[in-house]
Amino acid sequence: MTKVAILSDTHSFVSPKITRIVANCDYAVHAGDIGCEEVLAQLKPRKKVIAVRGNNDHPSMWHEDEAHIVEPIGHVAELDLPGGKLVVEHGHRHGMHMPDHQKLRKAHPHARLIVYGHSHKIIQDLDEKPWVVNPGAAGKTRNHGGPSCIVLTASPKEWTLEEFRFPG
Repeated sequence: MTKVAILSDTHSFVSPKITRIVANCDYAVHAGDIGCEEVLAQLKPRKKVIAVRGNNDHPSMWHEDEAHIVEPIGHVAELDLPGGKLVVEHGHRHGMHMPDHQKLRKAHPHARLIVYGHSHKIIQDLDEKPWVVNPGAAGKTRNHGGPSCIVLTASPKEWTLEEFRFPG
């Protein structure tokens, strides 16, 4: 089984409670609005960090010494997992205030799970395939009651999702 910590919208701060969850996972997937290099450095899964740019991850919005770090980060990323593919993007290109799940599904029909951020609200839309989830905000900014993330456990036959929210 493979464990994936799914987080988003750190805006230059990631909760230490979230980084502890990440440390127990094989991968960390950050769905954008990272904010700074330090956030990425604090994510230490067993294998790899996968991150995408959010609408606030523009080189001009990061510290000038970190522009070279944010520039190569793409807007969409994919992760092959046992039993399927996870696709991640920030979501703001599919509806500014609340990304449209059907547009995300149409853009990524080959995925088993689509991850997005942007709204800072935890959502698990599992009624249709591919599944669409938002892990909420893993930092201090608009975290709606506390920092949150989702952990995906993936095997060739079954995928499960577990939400984590910590008091703000």
